Amino acid sequence: MSDLTTTPRPNQLSRTLSRLEGLPDSLRPWLMSFLLGKVVPFVGTASLRFDEISSRRVVVRIRNRRKVQNHIKGVHAAAMALLAETATGFCVGVNLPDDKLPLIKSLKVDYLKRSQGDMTAVAELRPEQVQWILTQDKGEVTVPVTITDESGGEPIQCEMVWAWVPKTRR
Repeated sequence: MSDLTTTPRPNQLSRTLSRLEGLPDSLRPWLMSFLLGKVVPFVGTASLRFDEISSRRVVVRIRNRRKVQNHIKGVHAAAMALLAETATGFCVGVNLPDDKLPLIKSLKVDYLKRSQGDMTAVAELRPEQVQWILTQDKGEVTVPVTITDESGGEPIQCEMVWAWVPKTRR
């Protein structure tokens, strides 16, 4: 599920998630999603589910339910963008020291085809990107993310650039 118990824990988010490691596999994703939905209320409103969070990889899914649907009963375009933004944001956030503030700098989404059913986002950082986040006072990183639907296809392609700055101004 996670490598947060074996890697440095630079912030409160990663320390909190590492405490869930001892829970049964059936309970952990639900509790993780519930807690993160409290941290970012819109994530909770959309009922995003976190299947995996580690220092290099985050997997988030959204069910195609009425409250996130568009007029043709698919996942709404804004909900798809939220899915990608959430996966990439938590990929950065789990690595960012407590004295830094993550900020989405740019979000580019290309809608390629109609989605089918539930959707999953997989965001992954390379080791050198994690190191950059851990050591730079401020910076930015493009976080690769793949979005698939129930058919296994990729109805959207995304490019997410995240920045970070010190929480307090000097």
